[in-house]
Amino acid sequence: MKTFEEVHASHNWEATTQSIYNKTAADVELALQSNKLTLEDFKALISPAAEAYLEQMAVKSRAITQRRFGKTIQLYIPLYLSNACANSCTYCGFNHENDITRITLNKEQVLQEIEVIKNMGFQHLLLVTGEHPKDCGYDYLKEMVELVKPHFPSVSIEVQPMKQNEYEGLIQLGLHTVYVYQETYRKENYKTYHPRGKKSNFSYRLETPERLGKAGIHKVGIGCLLGLEDWRTDSFFTALHLDYLEKTYWRTKYSISFPRLRPHVGSFQPNFDVNDKQLAQLIMAYRIFNPDVDLSLSTRESKKFRNHMLQLGVTAMSAGSKTEPGGYAVYNQALEQFSVNDDRSPEVICQMIKEGGYEPVWKDWDDCMG
Repeated sequence: MKTFEEVHASHNWEATTQSIYNKTAADVELALQSNKLTLEDFKALISPAAEAYLEQMAVKSRAITQRRFGKTIQLYIPLYLSNACANSCTYCGFNHENDITRITLNKEQVLQEIEVIKNMGFQHLLLVTGEHPKDCGYDYLKEMVELVKPHFPSVSIEVQPMKQNEYEGLIQLGLHTVYVYQETYRKENYKTYHPRGKKSNFSYRLETPERLGKAGIHKVGIGCLLGLEDWRTDSFFTALHLDYLEKTYWRTKYSISFPRLRPHVGSFQPNFDVNDKQLAQLIMAYRIFNPDVDLSLSTRESKKFRNHMLQLGVTAMSAGSKTEPGGYAVYNQALEQFSVNDDRSPEVICQMIKEGGYEPVWKDWDDCMG
């Protein structure tokens, strides 16, 4: 059986880009009429030709979302444990070379953070760290998962890629989901954005979801960082990755996230702008392509955009997010990984969801869906 790295290598970046931009109105119409879409159909839905069909895409995306997920939106909150990082990612506020105060929360501080988060009503917690093997590596994460799991029925992590046996150890402690983003699938440019640190190893990161599948994780979240490379091409490779994983590790569930570059400490600017209309097109394309995958939208996005996407494919949203370690109770410093765009309280976001005819859900999808 081929690895995903072998599948990835069989698709040329430039040829894929050309194929997407060559899609026609007829290709888009065929995709919208199909009940079971192919990757070629997905190309059509993210192509420039599909921009004239956004209303039709919205209608179909809304119908699929309500049929599969009902009128509910899962709410989760990130808890940043550490901004220590050994990588030098050019686009990230936690870049090892940035002159910022580095903080790694201890158990007492994490419990203070948990108390505030629990009072907000959240039951789905996402633990986030920079990528630093010594300060916030496996042993530290094991302690943190053990610490928070009694307080939350659903615990996820977004941390450095790990070995299969390490994932197995965390799963035994109750870990539910792991989010790991490739950032960009364009291998020839990958090291430009990740010049130093373990993250500079393109292959090791690309193989991470496969290690997770073998470890038996319940859910894997993948995605690309919108703004590094052509969003259409990177998103096709993300969909290719999703398609491979669902067929190979079919017992595992999957989610897609849509992080767009936001202001942060450092001077990096996006190479490719992705406007709201294009991001809406991408989200709806995913929903039409894959009716079952979870689609998550973070507080990176504006209030207006998140309100509008409520009925158009998104199934999960963060709320009340702080992107700095200790941001809920312990510290009040500018240590954030990126600037939050939607700063509404969880209560206000819940009200927005209800006014849209939906119901906010605080637990994980799979708990709610039985």
